[in-house]
Amino acid sequence: MTFALTFWGVRGTIACPMSTHMGYGGHTSCVEVMAGSHRIVLDAGTGLRLLGKRFLKEGLGRATLLLSHTHLDHIAGFPFFAPAYTKGFGLNIIAGHCNGNPGIEAVMARQMERPLFPVPMRTMGSDLSFTEIEAGSSFPLDGGVMVRTAPLNHPDGATAYRIEFAGRSLCYVTDTEHVPGKPDRNILGLIQDADLVIYDSTYTEQEFTCKVGWGHSTWNEGVRLCREAGAKRLALFHHDPDHDDESVAAIERDAQENFPDSFAAREGATVTLA
Repeated sequence: MTFALTFWGVRGTIACPMSTHMGYGGHTSCVEVMAGSHRIVLDAGTGLRLLGKRFLKEGLGRATLLLSHTHLDHIAGFPFFAPAYTKGFGLNIIAGHCNGNPGIEAVMARQMERPLFPVPMRTMGSDLSFTEIEAGSSFPLDGGVMVRTAPLNHPDGATAYRIEFAGRSLCYVTDTEHVPGKPDRNILGLIQDADLVIYDSTYTEQEFTCKVGWGHSTWNEGVRLCREAGAKRLALFHHDPDHDDESVAAIERDAQENFPDSFAAREGATVTLA
């Protein structure tokens, strides 16, 4: 009944393959969740490529991909996800922000069409399926996994996920912009009493004042939300590409002074919940 997660990509906006960023990681958003026999992937950023290699090595036969949204930094790894080219591998892609206009399948295919990419999605040999849900709905996955969702405040829409398994809960809340002084009730309801909240901590509060409308939040707001909701741990996520390792470490220290059970998400790190 293992319930654990591994960070394969923790960066926002664009991959940062520089030596100054390797301490926390340069790949964009991708988190692997192991819930018993079920494997769930949160977002398909550039970190998905290395995760795909791990899946092949393990001989994994199927997985579920939950997309927060389809801005490029969250789907750029999909064309390089080797299991998707493997006959017999099953991948169900779920999203809650498209509303069929266009649908999630069309969006994922578009980035693999010429002149953007030389290999079209239709040539992938795996069993791909696409499911659109309404943000705010709940649905079960195999093996006793329950998923709850909430809409987020982000350009073009985004969806937050709460994964419940073995009496524990994990929340993935990125990309979202808060309104100062007005806690997001959708997020508060989703993260209530959660064991771990992965939260969009792209900006410092000083940076946020110049980035209103860009669709991202701060570690300070993550702390405020976790305190009000009674969440146990907070993972700072979606690190700004302009934040090198020294900057992220300073943000982590500031967050821990205010919420001791917080940490900056680090590529390759595993957190066990049950």
